[in-house]
Amino acid sequence: MTMIEQYYKEYRKLHTHPINIGLHVLGNLLTLLFFCSCLYHREWWLMCLTPFIVYPFAWTGHLVFEKNKPAAFSNPIKAKISDWIMIRELIKSFGEKR
Repeated sequence: MTMIEQYYKEYRKLHTHPINIGLHVLGNLLTLLFFCSCLYHREWWLMCLTPFIVYPFAWTGHLVFEKNKPAAFSNPIKAKISDWIMIRELIKSFGEKR
């Protein structure tokens, strides 16, 4: 098992409430949209804000719904990778249900 797979197992334990997961997905998609918008409009200086778009969504999910500490507090890089793994799994599970 790789290091990220081990981390992801622990990460998923912190992400069980559906609203928290939904807020993570929404926050990450808005972050991606913001980043692409900055590229399109050539607003290079605004790109500095990109990492901070997701946090209000994710932290609300953790503090209000999960009542736990966000994984990004301990390891932001692995947490971001895990966010996208979780989103990939959600998309995959929706495809299997159809």
